[in-house]
Amino acid sequence: MRAQGAALVDGFGRTVLLHGVNTVDKDAPYLEPGDGFALTDASAALLARHGFNTVRLGVSFDGLMPSEGVVDTAYLDRVENVVDTLAAHGIYTLLDNHQDGLSKIWGGNGFPEWAIRARPADGEPNPGFPLYYLMPSMNAGWDEVWNNTHGVLDHLGVALGALAERMNGRASVLGIELLNEPWPGSPFLSCFPNGCPDFDAKYQRALQRLTDAVRARNAAVPVFWEPNVTWNETMPSHLGKNPPITSTDIVFSPHDYCIPSQLAIYLDLPEELRAVCPVQQDKTWSNIDSFTDRTDIPTMVTEFGDGDPTVLRNTTTRADERFIGWHYWHYRGNDGDPFRGDLGRELVRTYPQATAGTPDAMIFDSGTGDFAYRYRPRAASAPTEIYVSDLFHPDDYEVQVTGGRVTSAAGARIVTVEADGTAPVTVRIPRPGSAGADLPTDGGSGSSSGFPWLSSGSAG
Repeated sequence: MRAQGAALVDGFGRTVLLHGVNTVDKDAPYLEPGDGFALTDASAALLARHGFNTVRLGVSFDGLMPSEGVVDTAYLDRVENVVDTLAAHGIYTLLDNHQDGLSKIWGGNGFPEWAIRARPADGEPNPGFPLYYLMPSMNAGWDEVWNNTHGVLDHLGVALGALAERMNGRASVLGIELLNEPWPGSPFLSCFPNGCPDFDAKYQRALQRLTDAVRARNAAVPVFWEPNVTWNETMPSHLGKNPPITSTDIVFSPHDYCIPSQLAIYLDLPEELRAVCPVQQDKTWSNIDSFTDRTDIPTMVTEFGDGDPTVLRNTTTRADERFIGWHYWHYRGNDGDPFRGDLGRELVRTYPQATAGTPDAMIFDSGTGDFAYRYRPRAASAPTEIYVSDLFHPDDYEVQVTGGRVTSAAGARIVTVEADGTAPVTVRIPRPGSAGADLPTDGGSGSSSGFPWLSSGSAG
């Protein structure tokens, strides 16, 4: 997998779309057999059956380097085993260096206690997640990270470099995400109301430092950069402004959460607050559009969702409009099969996993299961592949193609399509008895159809 302009492209030269889940183990011992996070063959088979082709697998700095300077190779073995198990089912793994609340010092997870010197003051109240980010002592800890006090970034670079080296040669590794939901520390108020360019410049230097450490051990692995977590409160990211992002194979990895909905979950506020979610999420996606226009690098939403189907739909429809992939929060292997009912209708979608061309327009109706897709073909060494939802089409289905032909067997879960020539190819998979979904009018260049950064030619 590699970044090519604003698209992700596989080894066959196809534009890739990824739908998947998070699996994040926050407590030691990490990824132990039977804990539900060390995904098994059965879990991987379930995910693949529902069309999920990626997992964002949480790894922990605390697990990678539990004592200063010493990498835990047994933990790397366990990570490697999960990656290989998923790969056997055609699932890409994004390795997410996960933290919440910086460290167990504050009741969180991520950074080992030896790496951070700050400690809560005597009598300092700890309100727990998410308000513990406002604690003065935690902000002092984050300042240590961004200032590389006591070499904390250097140690993290060594740990992530060891992880990257272990993944050398594994084509199923989607990338390494350098840090989940990074908090700015003491400058956090400067991020409101329009983002924090000064902090983001400092943060970008830290990201580049970690990227260089990863690439020194694995030159080919894509690296995912997440905006500072005030993004979740609709603050725009200033990454790539000063200076521009010049490293190759960098992917932007924002989250899309509705804060009013989160407040209802974590602070027991009224669920009616979710009514404002579309407004907030429109702002988040406007920030994604601005970032993509400025940087011309791919975006993948690496966390979203809180179990409310309407909030999920706000993300999945906006992602479809932009041909952007995602990881749903959260799945654990011992959950059984949670992808049924209203949740499944939003997540188990018919969609093009790999396109031998440039995407032009796509619609999936989660109410009916109707699907329609148009792309402009280009040379690739493998056909277009479209996953057909096993929830909406558990048995037979009809495929209607113009400008190309189906090359897979009837009823196959993955439909393969080859173009007849250079004209646009349209694929429709309607629900039985349905009139099917309607695509926007083909404007020729495709720039009016929802994927402007792909239609410009940056994907090939």
